[in-house]
Amino acid sequence: MGQIKIFGIKKHLHPIREKLSEIVHECIVDAFHYPKEKKAHRFIYIEEDSFFYFDTRTEKHTIIEINVFEGRSIEAKKKLYQLLFDRFENELGISTMDLEITVFETPMHNWGIRGKSGDELVLSYKVNI
Repeated sequence: MGQIKIFGIKKHLHPIREKLSEIVHECIVDAFHYPKEKKAHRFIYIEEDSFFYFDTRTEKHTIIEINVFEGRSIEAKKKLYQLLFDRFENELGISTMDLEITVFETPMHNWGIRGKSGDELVLSYKVNI
């Protein structure tokens, strides 16, 4: 299971949200061998006067928080980061300095999904990759 939150300044993030969502999903499918049909993205738009960031960042500064079941290898996470950095820069014009990615992993029993505890679910994909 995965839940993804994408934060950024509204005037920059909103116009590219569909392409950005497509890129994030494709990278997760590739790096985590995640099912293509599972996509849960939430865009959190921030007004310019409410988003403070380092001087080395621009108004395109984007934060991605990925919540998943624990079990992905360090190599899979590093692959995800590199895919996202490359595609954001090449396809969206968002530099690596303006992209922050955090993966939050929690035990399956910490999720409640479809009326069950996550550790009671039968998944159609592997988590330990």
